[in-house]
Parts: sequence; C-alpha cells; structure tokens
Amino acid sequence: MSDALLTIKDLHVRYGGRSLLGLKTKGFDAVKGANLTIRTGETLGLVGESGSGKSSIANTLLGLVPASDGRMEFDGTDLAALPSGYPPALRRKIQAVFQDPYSSLNPSMTVEQIITEPLKLHTDMSAAERRAKAAQLLELVKLPATHLPRYPSEFSGGQRQRIAIAAALALQPKLIVLDEPVSALDVSTQNQIINLLYERRDALGMSYLLIAHDLALVHHISDRIAVMYLGHIVEEGPADRVYHAPAHPYTKALLEAVPLLDPARQRARRAARRAAPAADLPRSAEAGCPYRHRCPVAMQRCHHEAPPALPVSGGGTAQCFLVDTPPVGDHSAQEAALT
Repeated sequence: MSDALLTIKDLHVRYGGRSLLGLKTKGFDAVKGANLTIRTGETLGLVGESGSGKSSIANTLLGLVPASDGRMEFDGTDLAALPSGYPPALRRKIQAVFQDPYSSLNPSMTVEQIITEPLKLHTDMSAAERRAKAAQLLELVKLPATHLPRYPSEFSGGQRQRIAIAAALALQPKLIVLDEPVSALDVSTQNQIINLLYERRDALGMSYLLIAHDLALVHHISDRIAVMYLGHIVEEGPADRVYHAPAHPYTKALLEAVPLLDPARQRARRAARRAAPAADLPRSAEAGCPYRHRCPVAMQRCHHEAPPALPVSGGGTAQCFLVDTPPVGDHSAQEAALT
C-alpha cells in the first residue's frame, strides 16, 4: 500500500455539555481516543453495534460534527482544526454515500440534476458536458442513460443507491465515506451494491471508509478492519486476520452473531444469548476495559486498568490483556502487527 491518505490520531467526539439556554448539561462521549489510518486505494471497514461511535467518526470526518480533541490528517490537512464547513477544494475530495437511499436523494430533482449538482458547484463544465458526464456515471453504476430525466420515486432501493454512488463519484474524490450503504436493502441487492463498490474502487483508485455492523459483509470488501465498542477502537488489523483469527472478545462476539446455516445450532446460540444476564453498559468515562461488563474472560485487572493497543500475531492491534502477541525477537511479525 502507498502512503496514508487519512490518519486519525486520538480523536474525541463529545455531544452535549450545554443546553440551548447556555446551561451546563451532562455531556456524552461518543468517540474516545480513536486512532485509524486509511491508505490510498484502501478500504477500511469500521464495524460495531449501533451506538458504538462509528457514525460519529464519519460525521466528524465529513465536517458535520466538530471534533472535541485529536487530529484528522487528510491529504496534508488537519480536518479537526478547520472551522465548520470545508473549503470547496477540500470538499470535492471527500464524498459520502448514506444508509437510506429513500431519503438521501432529493425527491424533487431528476437523476440528472442529482448527479450533476456537484459538477455544477465545483467545476466549470457546460450544461452539455455535465449531462454527458452524468450519462457516463450512470453507465459506471450499471444504469442506462435513459434514466437521467426520471425522479428517485420511480426507482427501487438498489437503483437509488446506485444513483447516490454515481453522484458521489462525480467529482472523482480521493475518499468516499460509506455509512451503512446497504443495510436498508435486501440481501441480493446488498451483494450487487458491494460488488459494484469493489469494482469502482479498483478501477478509479479511490479509498473507502466502509461503516457497517455486519462483519461478514465488511470482510468481503475491506483490506483492513477496525472494530469499535462504546467509543473505543478495540481491535484493528488486516481483514482476513480480524475475520478468521479475532483477538478481542468483542470481535469474537460479533462473529458469533453471524447467522448459521444449521438451524439447530442457530437456535442453540439464540437460547444461550437469551440466557446470558444483561449487562449495565456505562457510557461515562470510567477506569478499566470498556468491554469488561460483557466480557466472558474478564479478569480483576480489567475492572481497574484499561488495556493498551497491543500488537497481534498476524498484524494489527487489540486492546485486550489476553492478546496473543508476536514472539519476542520476531521482528517481521512485530512490524506487521504495527502496520
């Protein structure tokens, strides 16, 4: 892989703290010291349950939510230090595709208007050039140019998401943030969209930040995977290693939640999950491992000491005291774990 396109260092995102009247309220820490890297041409999959902080990272990266602390170095610029609203030259380098294709497209605009709007704002193309570009972009996402004069209400969910992808590709961005891009679609359409994204990334050489809760889906398209829990990046590393040899108990729990083909085993798993006691999950800053309340292998020290990001055999890191670290003296393994 080439040099890093995006480097996130010790990112904190906090909501609340003051009401509309200026009175102090209890704040909420959504992201707590996240560290991530995305290289040019790479897809980083960011996974975790709802409320883990994934979308907060995405919204902060897109300039929709301010960072409370930390840095986001993107293509030589610290995004966290910028005032609200990125300059046009930077905005065209980062685009997004959101979860719900039924609400992310303006229903009063035609497909042509939706796709050409960023071209109109950020380029000096003529109307004819923009129309030709829109037709080309539709072909890239495997839709005919005859759809240009139609409206979003005339399309299926999968077709609308293809239109959203075409609009995101219009400015040839360096990075596209994909925030749950297929969760609102049926399974067969999900596969089509994921394969389309994979093909376009390789053809155009861009990078993706793919946010999802389905670890199996993320593994299919990602080069690296980061796992998020209660605002913390608890594990990250090469996609194959994280998926096939997870190091953190939470990552293992996510994999165990993937549906099984054997109905009997699936029923047994559900029964065991229902029998497990519910955990009280604190959201405020506390000492100790953030996963200790649900972890089946938590030790006494986990309740008082937060584990650091330790190198994992096979590459990447995990915030767990029980991590299988590379052998001492195995410099190649240690270097792979830290890249």
